[in-house]
Amino acid sequence: MSFFISDAFAEGAATQPGLEGMLFPIGILVFFYFLFLRPQSKRAKEKKQMITALNKGVEVVTTGGILGKVVDLDDNFVKIEVSDNSFIQVQRQSIESMMPKGTYKAITKKVSINKA
Repeated sequence: MSFFISDAFAEGAATQPGLEGMLFPIGILVFFYFLFLRPQSKRAKEKKQMITALNKGVEVVTTGGILGKVVDLDDNFVKIEVSDNSFIQVQRQSIESMMPKGTYKAITKKVSINKA
């Protein structure tokens, strides 16, 4: 019967893998933590801080790519001016990033020049 199934022989008293056997799986877990979980939680923390720091007059971009200036805000929603007297209301969580001052004016100026 040993032709198909190899005989198992125990060497020494310890039959369970020690620290050497657990080192590789632990190393993989640490690698995935630093590669995936830590950067993701860091980005989530930065976005939460950015959303709490929103105030009137800040230029933002939504997750849909809409550029505008914050006109009014409350706990859940933000009112954004996207062009002259055109407003949209979005959830706070849909704000993707804050833009540098003057970005909104530069874009609206370009659009008005192209129309003329």
